[in-house]
Amino acid sequence: MALRARVLVVLTVVGITVWSVMAFGQVKQAFFPASNTPIFYVEFQMPQGTDIRVTNEEMARLEAIILGEEIVTDVTTLVGRGASRFMLTYNPEQADASYGQLIVRATDATLIPDVAARLNRELPAQFPNALIRVEEIVFGPPAGADVAVRFSGPDPVVLRQLSDNALAIFDEAGTITNPRTDWRQREILVEPIVDEARMRLAGATRGSISDTVQYGTSGLRVGTLREGDAEIPMYLRLPEVERDGLDRLRDLSVWSPGANDYVPMTNLVSSFEPRLVEALIHRRDRERTITVLGGAGGDLTADEAFRSVRTDIEAIRLPEGYTMEWGGEFESAGEAQASLGKQLSLGFLVMLTISILMFNKVRQPLILWLVVPMSVTGMVLGLLFTGLPFTFTALLGFLSLSGMLMKNAIVLVEEIDQQRAEGVEDYQAVIDGSVSRLRPVVLAAGTTIFGMTPLISDAFFASMAVTIMGGLAFASILTLVAVPVLYALFFLIKPPKQENAPSGSPATA
Repeated sequence: MALRARVLVVLTVVGITVWSVMAFGQVKQAFFPASNTPIFYVEFQMPQGTDIRVTNEEMARLEAIILGEEIVTDVTTLVGRGASRFMLTYNPEQADASYGQLIVRATDATLIPDVAARLNRELPAQFPNALIRVEEIVFGPPAGADVAVRFSGPDPVVLRQLSDNALAIFDEAGTITNPRTDWRQREILVEPIVDEARMRLAGATRGSISDTVQYGTSGLRVGTLREGDAEIPMYLRLPEVERDGLDRLRDLSVWSPGANDYVPMTNLVSSFEPRLVEALIHRRDRERTITVLGGAGGDLTADEAFRSVRTDIEAIRLPEGYTMEWGGEFESAGEAQASLGKQLSLGFLVMLTISILMFNKVRQPLILWLVVPMSVTGMVLGLLFTGLPFTFTALLGFLSLSGMLMKNAIVLVEEIDQQRAEGVEDYQAVIDGSVSRLRPVVLAAGTTIFGMTPLISDAFFASMAVTIMGGLAFASILTLVAVPVLYALFFLIKPPKQENAPSGSPATA
């Protein structure tokens, strides 16, 4: 029937393939899936410049709340910096007095997403002065955030304005959680306005004024105490009750090397002016760069959250000399796919060359390569049915399908060629060759499909297993129909005409 309605079969197969490509847009996209390791992180960030003792107190309160969760068994608390890189996908934080982190072990990894979503909703209300986010472990390399956009340029003020525009878009979208920037908050800086003439007349220096200000505030480091292998810094500073305002600084005296005596601070400094300054400026390729970060909200994947804000972010008008580029998971996935794509063309070229040399003709290899796109249908149906995202491992599985399908098609085409070479009539050779290769094709596809079944329960390989199983199952069925039809079309093999019975012949009962 397929050989007699060959045009309809080809149009149907093409239509199904086109529909599958369009339906692929409904498949969830992800770079790497969440790990099945029963560990998650709680990232804690106080306002930039917070004293580490204040951070430590808040972290102790946060630790008690996390330990109260039923699924939590152990908590490791880190204050001031992240842990050493204990696993490949862990991205340690640099030293920062306002930063803290909890590494939490749970009883069951499947319960972590629900607990993480609830903690992300409840914890900000309990710590209004801190930025808190709960993150799961992923298999792939750390991208820093699900969604990230970078602005680069010379002026920090303009960069702050651009980042504020991006943060406003993140808030309006409602799909981004924990929007923030890697420059964090500005710090209050107290700048002494030095009277240069009086300073020179008194024989003092800016260094001596700076040491005195440090002595009256955070403390002046004067030495190091060694205790075994540990080095403990020694600071000289005023008692805590005398470090409560700028008026105390005016009452201090500055050592003057020229006069070899102390000089009142008021004789050297006309005023102390507080102002906001950038305390943490990141650079990329030696250019000031601020990154706006955010996570995917709700049940959205990183790709869905990214697409929800992409158009508005890219519509931000950039001043001359400023650039914008995407980071986060979008950048990581793009770099991985680009690296894979560089080698992909060479691999397909080798496969094409081998297929041509195998048949020493052109039409047979062309039939083989026309079968390859049919795997899209089974892959899309499998991922939509299971709800799994199209990950990087699924991409590898999809690429491997081309070799599996070509193997089945080669078996079928070669048998038809052999039947014709043995003198079988062309139309019958197509039918007999297809029927005789039915069992090898089905068994080869079936063994591969059943071999992938155990991987469905694996968090890392589940998407790849579904891609191969769905793509190979559906494409194998299409192969058994489409390959004979394409062969008949390319070699102009038509069904034999049925001869009419001669007139006057006796009727048969």
